[in-house]
Amino acid sequence: MKKLNYLFTAVILLFTSVASAQETEEVIPETYINPLDIDYTYMVYNSHRDISYRSGADPAVIEYRGEYYMFVTRSFGYWHSKDLINWEFIKPKQWFFEGSNAPTAFNYKDSLVYFAGDPAGYGSILYTDDPKKGEWTPTASISTNIQDSELFIDDDGKAYLYWGSSNVHPLKVKMLDKDNRFIETGVEKELINLVEEEHGWERFGENNYHPTLKEGYMEGASMTKHNGKYYLQYAAPGTQFNVYADAAYVSDSPLGPFTYMKNNPMSFKPGGFTNGAGHGITMKQKNGQYWHFATMALASNSHWERRLAMFPTYFDKEGLMYTITAYGDYPLHGPKHPTKAGQHNGWMLLSYRGKATVSSSQMQISKSTATDGDFDIKEMPLEKNSKGKIISKVLTDESPKSFWVAEANNNQQWVEIEMLSPGKIYAFQLNFHDQESGIYTRTEGLRHRFTLEVSEDGKNWKTIVDRSESFKDTPNAYIPLNKAVKAKYVRYKNIEVPGNNLALSEIRVFGKGFGKKPAKVKNFEIIRQEDRRDISLKWDEVKGAQGYNIRWGIAPNKLYHSWLVYEKSEHFMRSLDRDTEYYFSIEAFNENGISKSSEVVKVK
Repeated sequence: MKKLNYLFTAVILLFTSVASAQETEEVIPETYINPLDIDYTYMVYNSHRDISYRSGADPAVIEYRGEYYMFVTRSFGYWHSKDLINWEFIKPKQWFFEGSNAPTAFNYKDSLVYFAGDPAGYGSILYTDDPKKGEWTPTASISTNIQDSELFIDDDGKAYLYWGSSNVHPLKVKMLDKDNRFIETGVEKELINLVEEEHGWERFGENNYHPTLKEGYMEGASMTKHNGKYYLQYAAPGTQFNVYADAAYVSDSPLGPFTYMKNNPMSFKPGGFTNGAGHGITMKQKNGQYWHFATMALASNSHWERRLAMFPTYFDKEGLMYTITAYGDYPLHGPKHPTKAGQHNGWMLLSYRGKATVSSSQMQISKSTATDGDFDIKEMPLEKNSKGKIISKVLTDESPKSFWVAEANNNQQWVEIEMLSPGKIYAFQLNFHDQESGIYTRTEGLRHRFTLEVSEDGKNWKTIVDRSESFKDTPNAYIPLNKAVKAKYVRYKNIEVPGNNLALSEIRVFGKGFGKKPAKVKNFEIIRQEDRRDISLKWDEVKGAQGYNIRWGIAPNKLYHSWLVYEKSEHFMRSLDRDTEYYFSIEAFNENGISKSSEVVKVK
């Protein structure tokens, strides 16, 4: 009898052990990353100069009958999604010949979708009740001034068109008759203009500095109605700059008068890997969560080379509209997350400054946008390590403008990265570069084929991603793993990519390191300059930190802005509003996590 009891107990313990193991198996959350992983269209407006590159800009995103549609400048079609993560391209049967430019779209009571965006600046407003099918009908009238426009139809059925793109002229509005072919009627008036002498972030140039030009560009009007208030959003100071941002004026009426929102800009991401966050649109997910889709400045082949991003957006108790962009180019919680949708999920960058070697090298370019609007370009000399392998420093430097070009586009090309420390890998982002690709306009049949391998010792390799027979076109491929893997080495093996050359700007590896988070930042000093739009910041370097994330805002509990910098222990900003007092805090981060934030400091 005792033997039976022992046997029974052993069986129970075995089942308990198995159940416990199953319960502790890690659940990988749904994630996405910026820039968005979609098949961006090749542009035509630099084709006369033989400059071939992809771009995505000026998004207009709407929810329609529980699904989502994204319209993008000169893409010769648009994208459809059921979850805001996976997007499929739709080629419409009727469309503007030149594509579309700074498009606007509006879902009117789930019955019709209206669209405008003719690059010529005039044309018919199109409409459809089935955007998935791609059949559109033009209204029987011609509207003028529909470039960089926003079509907004209020709850009472009155229609408004906001527009403007200038460094001189203001944003304007005119009323349209929705029920009579959208012909112009009623009020037309000027609304708002830039005030650079008060708003530092509106100043033209990289980091809001230009030696001669002082006037930024105001463009990209967008309207959001929330709790009876009208939020007129606009972009400044220029799409090619890291400080490209969206701000808002608020009114009780769609015609104004509008008041500048004191926490502006409401969408701002000047630091980190992908910069910008301007000329976008704010839309509401079917569960009530707001999102801001924005234009990010890649600006490597051309100043007009851009990508798209999606950030969570909120309204605080004062009715201030703000967007969370902190760690906005790291893996973010997917839109289904109940409390932190679009916010950083804790996976850190494992590959920063990793030792990269490559199969061959036609060229390696270190590139950045200069303050005068041009480029600073440096061709890196060919270097080899002690084993005779070609070194590539540009592939792990967190710059999307710098790039490596292989000598061929075939299956003999590879990149190997030895990370500085081993880690638990959860996701990859591969950022391909267009180097004399020779492709123009929307082109079907493009695909990126490759494999990814990992190793703990650099000798024994395991394939964990196999896209060798993929038909996906993924210029900014984001690949989350179903199960995390421990590794110190990562190897990309090429099969084929679109265009004439294999070129990459960055291979980013995300996960969790096995070491310690950085210590809290000490001696955070802030000096507001005589020009109160400018401010200098410095702090003690933290041992083991990759970089620092500066947070600031108009109140201790409203630190809505952030600026991520790598390695530096000082920073200079020109993006403050002259007459506003601010509060600042800072945190350090590395591959193991993020430190505690410093105490909040008030700056008058």
